[in-house]
Parts: sequence; structure tokens; C-alpha cells
Amino acid sequence: MTPRRARDPRTAAQVREQYEVERELGNRLREAPPHERPALYRSVYDELFRRVPHHPMLTRATSDQHQRLNWQLGLLSPFLDRQVTYLELGPGDCTLAFAVAKHVKMVYAVDVSETITGAADAPQNFKLVLDGGSGLIVPADTVDLVYSNQLMEHLHPDDAADQLRHVLRALTPGGAYVCVTPNRLSGPHDISGAFDTVATGLHLREYTVTELSALFLRAGFAKTRVYVGGNGRYWKWPTFPVMVFERVLQLLPGRLRRAIAGTRVVRSLIGVRLVGFKGGERLPAGQ
Repeated sequence: MTPRRARDPRTAAQVREQYEVERELGNRLREAPPHERPALYRSVYDELFRRVPHHPMLTRATSDQHQRLNWQLGLLSPFLDRQVTYLELGPGDCTLAFAVAKHVKMVYAVDVSETITGAADAPQNFKLVLDGGSGLIVPADTVDLVYSNQLMEHLHPDDAADQLRHVLRALTPGGAYVCVTPNRLSGPHDISGAFDTVATGLHLREYTVTELSALFLRAGFAKTRVYVGGNGRYWKWPTFPVMVFERVLQLLPGRLRRAIAGTRVVRSLIGVRLVGFKGGERLPAGQ
């Protein structure tokens, strides 16, 4: 095992167990035909947590949850005001969605499962939308801001492209999709990072800023921008300087590239916090 998992408190055998299970389940998704994947996403993750009860997502500390909430609110705050309709893809326990609800007109949480921790205490301007994994079942041109964190890399590449088209349809003119996903240049970022040089677990594809921006533009987004920074403080940049830096990084040997890309300073630059804007006159608050 490489030192990449040195902070994992589990035994080497437990980490290896998760790796083997994720490879098996990831390959199941990669090889599944398109019509089977929507139902398979949910069953695969249910099986993962059943077979790997020591999975970090099941044992994560409350302090970590507070930290994740704070930096995400810092990233989203320029887009939020009382006129905004917000939609979150893959909201998990909806902690962020509930917090955002205090600052916007309406919140939609889109997931494949109705079992969400804390849903009984949902704000009045919150609604859970079940999409079956196939698309966004919300009316066209009704959402000002869409957000996802650690979702894109879990989608089959074909499904990721389809989802972007659904997001674009749901957005109002000038609306934005803020997409946070790990940069493959410092990866793999799933459990296979302890064993492989490319993601082979349940990260079906990891992206660079360059690759994800191209995917957004092919889907029909008018433009993309990146947010650089960290610890809840971010600045909007054009994508071009980050793309140039990524190109330089890719010229380096793999081990050196990952070491440099994994430093805090470089992560603040190439961490994939991409914003795609739909064409039109209206822009989200603060833009």
C-alpha cells in the first residue's frame, strides 16, 4: 500500500477489503448497458455499505461534517439571495441543502432515494425530488443555481454528459451549475489511490478542469469559470490559466506530478470547482 492512505485509521486488511469490493462494483457499473445503470447506481452503493461496514462515509466524524458545510457555504455564498431557486444533486443527508434554504427562495434536493437523514425537520421551502437516476424531473428554466459535490466522478461518462444536458434544461437563462469534483492529476481519489495510478473503484472517471470544462461546453453551457482558493474563501477565475498549468503538470512523471498536484497550494488552484453558465441575460446573485 502506498502512503496516500496513511491517515486512514483502519487496518491494511480493511482498506484492501474496500478496494476489492469497490473494484468489483465499479466494473459492474462500467460494463452495464445504459438502460440498467439508473437502478444499478442505488443498488451498488447499498451493497457497498452493507459489505464494507467500516467504510469512512459510515464512520465520519461530526467535526468533519461541520468543516465540509462551512467551506461549501463559502463557495456558494456569492450565488445566493432570496430570489434564487437552488437545486442540489446527490444531497446526502441534506445538511447543506437545509443550510442553503435559509438564504434562498426554494431548495430542491435531487436523489435516487427517499431515505434522507433529517428529512422530517426539513424547512418549508425544501422539496425532495426523486429522479430514478435518469434525469432531473423539474420544469425547464426554473432553477437559478445547481450544485453537486463529489458526484460527477461517480457517474458513468455517458451518464455525466446526459446529466449536464438535463441540468442545462432546468437552469434559468444566466443560471449556473457549480460542480465540485476531484482533479485526476492528483488522483486517484477513490480507494484505488492506495493501489493504482488511475481510478479503478467507484470513481468511474476523474476529470481535470480542462476535461470537465470541455464537457460542459459540449453540453451547451455558454461559458465556464473556476473558483480558486480554500477554507471557505474563493475567487472566480477564467479557466484558461488553470488549463495551462494543468498542461504543464501533465508533462511531469506520474509520481512527481501527483506529489506536486497534491500540495495545498496547487490544490487551491486546480481543485475542480467549475461553474458552468447557461446563456442568457440573468446571472446569479453576485455575478
